Amino acid sequence: MLTVHHLNNSRSQRVLWLLEELELPYEVVHYQRDPQTMLAPASLRAVHPLGKSPVVTTDDGLTLAESGAIIETVIERYGNGRLAPAAGSAEAVRYRYWLHFAEGTAMSPLLMKLIFDRIETSRMPFFARPVAKAIAAKTKGAFIHPNIASHLNYMEAELGRSEWFAGDAFTGADIQMSFVVEAARARGGLDAKRPKLMAYLERIHSRPAYKRALERGGPYELLN
Repeated sequence: MLTVHHLNNSRSQRVLWLLEELELPYEVVHYQRDPQTMLAPASLRAVHPLGKSPVVTTDDGLTLAESGAIIETVIERYGNGRLAPAAGSAEAVRYRYWLHFAEGTAMSPLLMKLIFDRIETSRMPFFARPVAKAIAAKTKGAFIHPNIASHLNYMEAELGRSEWFAGDAFTGADIQMSFVVEAARARGGLDAKRPKLMAYLERIHSRPAYKRALERGGPYELLN
């Protein structure tokens, strides 16, 4: 049986969703973020040296980390043809692209926005606050916001080609991209001006396996 080492409000939520879509048996070990630093607890390092989530362990001693690698490996091992396009097809190329685009390109400016938003609101000596806020505002205005907007426009256009990211069928690429779109909705300015992405969110949130994964994973603040 697979074991998911699940950190609250993290990328591991989509791994639970993957396993629910494939109807695989699994166990969940829950970890909670430090409420001050929002970092994972040190106990996760006993599972993987980097101490981050998601991590999946198997009965045969394999430890898997990184969301994209987990999704790809689990589908290859246990999917039996589900959630991935046929090898060699045009959809397979798009599938692999979106698996890598999610973390390789799209998440970087969203993570930077989270960091610089916290810089603006964190406690600091009064004389440093104007400088920190000015640097944060300049960085967000010149780099972060334009990149997020560019990525969202691109994703919106791609969903105009097909219902799902890799084509007309739902795949593991959509599971991988879900965290990106949800993060963009929560803190990246995604709203009704990009109706295809908003409709995509509605589609994934309505899937029974997605709802079951939320029950197993617990509160998920990106949906608030």
